[in-house]
Amino acid sequence: MDPIILASQSPRRKQLLEWAEIDFEIKVSETDESYPSGLSIEEIPVFIARKKALGVKEKPDDEKIILAADTIVVLKDEVIGKPVDKNHAIDILMRLSGNHHRVITGVCIMKGKKEVCFADITDVWFHPLSKAQIEYYVDRYKPFDKAGAYAIQEWIGVTGIKSIHGDFYNVIGLPVSRVVQELENIVDRW
Repeated sequence: MDPIILASQSPRRKQLLEWAEIDFEIKVSETDESYPSGLSIEEIPVFIARKKALGVKEKPDDEKIILAADTIVVLKDEVIGKPVDKNHAIDILMRLSGNHHRVITGVCIMKGKKEVCFADITDVWFHPLSKAQIEYYVDRYKPFDKAGAYAIQEWIGVTGIKSIHGDFYNVIGLPVSRVVQELENIVDRW
């Protein structure tokens, strides 16, 4: 398979594709991450992922495979985005502490005029965390570019997550095994 185009600047998505030994090149376009009202929560990251893929597509019949993704965190039907500053990150993590939330990654794979888009959902439960633990994490790891203000593969995930149900790598930012299956299907069918 020719190298795919990864429409993402995320170092985590880059690393996951490298671990899966998928040949790729990175191409990004500034993408407005707003979405229309009326979408279901599961449709939001898919909508944004599709916008990211379209943003790097050079022409409608481009035969290169483009992969784009967007991850959101959902707490009690509220979409929790990336924190704007330290205090916002602390506030988000205080709300996630001791609670269940969902991590939803929308994925869009395009080739020519064909596309496959889907959402993958992982349920995550945090242990109760003290404010001191949360402040330590935010000060040390500065999770300002992460939906939900945390990364599962960092200290807070290792020490603070009670359990998950679903794809661990989805929480990092890409449901890699499903992406690999979809890419194999594309090569076989398209």
